[in-house]
Amino acid sequence: MGLSAVMNIAVSGMQAQAKRLATAAHNIANAQTSGYSRLDTQVSSLPTSGGVTTTVTPSTSITFPDSSNVDMASEMLDAITSAQGFAANAAAFETGADMWDVLMSIKRD
Repeated sequence: MGLSAVMNIAVSGMQAQAKRLATAAHNIANAQTSGYSRLDTQVSSLPTSGGVTTTVTPSTSITFPDSSNVDMASEMLDAITSAQGFAANAAAFETGADMWDVLMSIKRD
């Protein structure tokens, strides 16, 4: 696996975490909307490239007409874990960029 592949995997991870955070924010914004059914984000790996992909689907849990099925604690936990996941992928990307810079400086010398 090459250095650019590692960086592409980190980018796909950052994109997946950004989508998870956007979904959590959407759920929080609609928590008081009557009949709103929360959205779930599933993250799955891509076997060929090593990256990840996300799909957003409506929740299968029961929604009553006069309330929503959004659990604020769960949504806040999702927001925090997606922010941590984004930071981890960003650190991996930065490490790859630093390695790239070192390789380029060695090549120039």
